[in-house]
Amino acid sequence: MADPNLSVLTAMITPAVLIGGGSTLLMSTSTRLGRATDRVRQLTARFKVLVSPQGQQEALAREEKQMIMRQLPRLARRTRIIQGAMTALYLAVALLVLTSILIGAGALVGETSGPAAVILALLGAASLAYAALLLSFETRLSARTTQEEMRFLLDLGQHYAGLYNGETERVGQAANS
Repeated sequence: MADPNLSVLTAMITPAVLIGGGSTLLMSTSTRLGRATDRVRQLTARFKVLVSPQGQQEALAREEKQMIMRQLPRLARRTRIIQGAMTALYLAVALLVLTSILIGAGALVGETSGPAAVILALLGAASLAYAALLLSFETRLSARTTQEEMRFLLDLGQHYAGLYNGETERVGQAANS
């Protein structure tokens, strides 16, 4: 016959595995929130430069200001999504910890935890899944802003390449004269 204490410990470890996964997601999500916040600060600083008299003289300054203005609402949305994901992850961890406590406490008093532990575990897993979905949406927003910046950088590169090509042609013409 199986040791009842061992089966209680086994039941308590199952939510702990999900707790570990949720904790890992929390750490990476916290990093994502920090990166989004840093990006807002970078764009704000760059915008301040672009609206200065010197910044207005930069190549494609108007286009870059427009790009920044399009990105700020996306970054605000990203931070809201990340905050929602973090809330769901904290809730998931709390529910899963409560599941483990309920299982352990039930074993100590000689009672089964009944459906309450299963319900808490399901709610915790559902909260974890919801957070993962939110993070997938946030990833798409992040990718979209990165693609927009790449397009701008390509345009800027073409602008400067055109300037250099014109210089090369003038230098070549001067050498032939």
